[in-house]
Amino acid sequence: MQTPLPAVRFAKGHGTQNDFVLLPDADGAFDPSPAEVVALCDRRAGIGGDGLIRAVPASALDVGRGMDVDWFMDYRNADGSVAEMCGNGLRVFVAYLEHLGWVRLADGEEISVGTRAGAKRVRRDGDLLAADLGSWFVVGGAAAVEAGSDASVGVEGLPALPGLSIDVGNPHVVVALPDVERLRAADLRSAPGVDPVPPNGVNVELVVPLHLLGGGSSAAAEGHLAMRVYERGVGETRSCGTGAVAAVLAARAWGGAEAPDVWRVDVPGGRLRVTVPAGAVLAGGSVELAGPAVIVAEGVIGRSVSRSIG
Repeated sequence: MQTPLPAVRFAKGHGTQNDFVLLPDADGAFDPSPAEVVALCDRRAGIGGDGLIRAVPASALDVGRGMDVDWFMDYRNADGSVAEMCGNGLRVFVAYLEHLGWVRLADGEEISVGTRAGAKRVRRDGDLLAADLGSWFVVGGAAAVEAGSDASVGVEGLPALPGLSIDVGNPHVVVALPDVERLRAADLRSAPGVDPVPPNGVNVELVVPLHLLGGGSSAAAEGHLAMRVYERGVGETRSCGTGAVAAVLAARAWGGAEAPDVWRVDVPGGRLRVTVPAGAVLAGGSVELAGPAVIVAEGVIGRSVSRSIG
């Protein structure tokens, strides 16, 4: 039976077509249940989205207390499960705070946002928002980079492929493909099989290094990837911000010291920019994801708002 939709104020936003249901909760009074999240994210019977983001004061949540931030991004996957962080969602969250008038960012100004992966800084960069996603590391370390992989990934339509595990506050496995034809042929209607099986699930990125096609050099001034992604708890999405970052970090690890620091990542929903500090290969304390963030609609579900949420 379909869970009734809660009577709430909401907005809809996206970052490179990775879309979210947004809930304002200035009093910290509304904590949606997993079933309510599923109902709100349902694309036929609800609003529809790859996930749900609640904008809540950091002081209202145990997980947010102690962070030097005013606002916490409470992110849930479309299946109702709690997630650590979302790179596209982080930018959309800040765009939503601006839309509500709760914050104002001049060009070059930044704000810190609380997430379950720690506090993250987001900067206004012209028409874009640029988020420093903070610490990351290659899960298998130098041994995995030397071997080229630390996991085997099975995708419908492709043979079993080697993948490299990257942690950017949430888990990813990145698989390199030789050409865009095989990228298009991959069937991501079902979850790829990953061995060893990650304990908390994993996001899987399929990438093609476009800057190397046609004899290009790994020492190019700017890297360029095409990417598709299967997100845990959601399925294939039009974009994944942390996935784009993980893809770049894997490509840099494979490319070695000559690999570029700035990358374009083309996803079905648009283009993202990823910037990694020079020389960082196995781990780092920062990595920047930049891209658009758009609020497309807002409204109220039901005839009246039954709970005070903003």
